[in-house]
Amino acid sequence: MKTWKFDALLQNDRWLQPAYITVDNSGVIQEIAENSENSYEEVKGVALPGYQNAHSHAFQYAMAGTAEHLPVGAQSDDFWSWREAMYRLALNVSPQDIRAIATMLYSEMLRHGYTAVTEFHYVHHNTDGTAYDNLAEMGTQLIAAAKEVGIDITLVPIFYQMGDFGVAAKDGQRRFISSTVDDYLKLYEKSREACTNYDGASIGVGVHSLRAVHAEDIIALFAQTATNIPRHIHIAEQQKEVDSCIAYTKQRPVEWLLNNVNLDETYHLVHATHLDANEVSRLCETKAHVVLCPSTEGNLGDGLFSLRDFWQQGGHWSIGTDSHVGLNPMEELRILDYGQRLHFEKRNILCRKDGEDSGEQAFMESVLSGRKAMGNLQQEFFAVGQPLNAVVMDHSHPLLATTSLQRFLATVVYSCDVSAIRGTMVNGSWVIQNQRHAKHEQIVSDFCDTITKLKNR
Repeated sequence: MKTWKFDALLQNDRWLQPAYITVDNSGVIQEIAENSENSYEEVKGVALPGYQNAHSHAFQYAMAGTAEHLPVGAQSDDFWSWREAMYRLALNVSPQDIRAIATMLYSEMLRHGYTAVTEFHYVHHNTDGTAYDNLAEMGTQLIAAAKEVGIDITLVPIFYQMGDFGVAAKDGQRRFISSTVDDYLKLYEKSREACTNYDGASIGVGVHSLRAVHAEDIIALFAQTATNIPRHIHIAEQQKEVDSCIAYTKQRPVEWLLNNVNLDETYHLVHATHLDANEVSRLCETKAHVVLCPSTEGNLGDGLFSLRDFWQQGGHWSIGTDSHVGLNPMEELRILDYGQRLHFEKRNILCRKDGEDSGEQAFMESVLSGRKAMGNLQQEFFAVGQPLNAVVMDHSHPLLATTSLQRFLATVVYSCDVSAIRGTMVNGSWVIQNQRHAKHEQIVSDFCDTITKLKNR
């Protein structure tokens, strides 16, 4: 047993100041109190529930920042040209490569305050497109990376079947493909088994997009998989995708999904950038969630999600870092909010009634809905019987030291970066202290060796 004393700790409905949390040897909370007779270790920090990263393609971290130039001879650049560069990388990463890349990435996520990640994973097969002996070999390496650094992971093996609406997969997509629902379910089952190798791992089910899987197979898959796990799908990210969907199905992407799948709160629609008013309203009625990736969506020029209307109608959303061109959760929330402010020329759009605080709304929604994207239904920030997973803000930081708890979250979200984080705790122990993971040197060395071998930067 161990007791930690924090300057303050955030609960859903109030602050505890000070806060004493006692955990058992596994890091599970045994007591939360404002005083304690136990001996304790004092932390000059404020404990917040760890951020939840609801959408990740780990291998893409290897190319973060390398596509910010206009190709020779090109008049413009967009998502579709970026995708070709991404495919070239995907064709070359080995299981050992993806483990080294993911280990580096996940340690950086922890450094930025994330304590859990949903890995939307579609690089399944060998470089020639044939299956590994272990169908879930690549996913197994992702779980091993998460275990190595101590971050919780929800592995979502992705069903990927085609190149576009009615178009066969391209050669550059050969590592992604499951030809049938049965093929995907075999991959899913091996992925589920791989999750048993790490207490911090869980499983989800996912479809890459409407354009990448036959309509009847999307319906069949979602109808026959367990209803108690999260379900993820890319949808309506690009206007071109919307136009192609209308041409092929006579319906908009989210409209088609609403008409053909019984959506509920276990569904997490990634991006959903281009919705009309009817889709927004109907989606809210289903209680399905949206996963927004503001830094990636901005980087790729996707567009702006209809956040104001969705939020005002009771919709729920989480955040992810997707391609990992940005890893700061505070920045993700700022970009998300500021895009709406710029569009509507109004401030505090996240406040649905007077007296609310934008920072509180953004932080709480991203954490609680982010947990659901992981399949974690725990809705209390910290509770007896749950692991102590926290991002601890440095209470000696000049802005935080002088801010009331009433405005603390807004100061964190709108005015802080990773330098204001004292450390990150998972299962009651530090995984990041003073901006470093205990295995930092080895993690960086393995990552640099891998990138040097790939020669993609």
